[in-house]
Amino acid sequence: MDWKQIAAAVSADAALILGEINRRYVTGFPASDGTVALTRDEAAFYTDSRYIEAAQAAVKNMPVIEPKAGAYDDAIALFRARGVKTVAVETDVITVEQFRRLRDVFGKADIIVVDSSTLSDALRKARAVKTREQLDAMIRAQRIAEAAFETLKGEITPGKTEKQLQLRLDYLMLSMGAEALSFETITAAGENGSKPHAVPSDRPVREGEFITFDFGAVVDGYHSDMTRTVCLGKCADDMRRIYELVLRAQLAVIDGAKAGMTCRDADALARDIITAAGYGDYYRHGTGHSVGLEIHEPPFVSPRSRDVLQPGNVVTAEPGVYLPGRFGVRIEDMIYITEDGCIDLTESEKQLIEL
Repeated sequence: MDWKQIAAAVSADAALILGEINRRYVTGFPASDGTVALTRDEAAFYTDSRYIEAAQAAVKNMPVIEPKAGAYDDAIALFRARGVKTVAVETDVITVEQFRRLRDVFGKADIIVVDSSTLSDALRKARAVKTREQLDAMIRAQRIAEAAFETLKGEITPGKTEKQLQLRLDYLMLSMGAEALSFETITAAGENGSKPHAVPSDRPVREGEFITFDFGAVVDGYHSDMTRTVCLGKCADDMRRIYELVLRAQLAVIDGAKAGMTCRDADALARDIITAAGYGDYYRHGTGHSVGLEIHEPPFVSPRSRDVLQPGNVVTAEPGVYLPGRFGVRIEDMIYITEDGCIDLTESEKQLIEL
């Protein structure tokens, strides 16, 4: 990441980056502690002795400094030494105590916290457009998740519990090279599938019911996200109709999403199909969200979103129908937005699978 792009995007002399995710974004180094200090002309990453050796070897775009008074205080001291008058902060990360200390040091200086070019906005906008390297990491994570799921499909049998299947899928992803799980894996069978974010339980899976798996892997800090709904045994006609409806809605998003489209209109590509079929009240979430260093990032593809899709965005396409007390169906791929369409990054089969 070129930190100068962030420094130039904020209307302040300097910027403090405190959030763990954004620190990793600008330095390329994962650490649970540290502060990045940016001015127009220089950058520095302050981190403590637990990380200093590894960080100095890994971070290539700025000096890594072991602080004397503490990472935060040393960053502020750098600003004072450089004659900084205004400082931009991550308004969604900085604590009241950190803000108070900043004001104590700078006195009456303006601290930029609400502005069209705040640091938080600048970082969100930069992170929303993936570089080739970031995209490659996400694709590698996706291939791990897909391979793990392919193995798991051959092991799903009546009597195994949701929890057992969840833990097995988690193990497979980690053993195949994931550095972490994208989130707590969802495994929901039968009537539990009507809860979009069901928690896996000791309920055994049964013949003739849907099982929904929502899961992802992490590679180099970047997440993947996918959902597949399979049927254990023969699928009933009413279940098949809902599955085919959700698949048709998802394919409409993949066929129609492109740069310049509002996220609201992208959401409507799926929602209009499901609503026209009479199931609009059972579509209980947005059609997608961006994925990256976090599993949920802007832009968000929903009826309320004001975001506009840009080339380089990676968003999910995940419509669903959830019939309370009966079953649910969700199908999710990650798509890469281009000028004239999108590329489906997910290769896993999504025609109805009867195990």
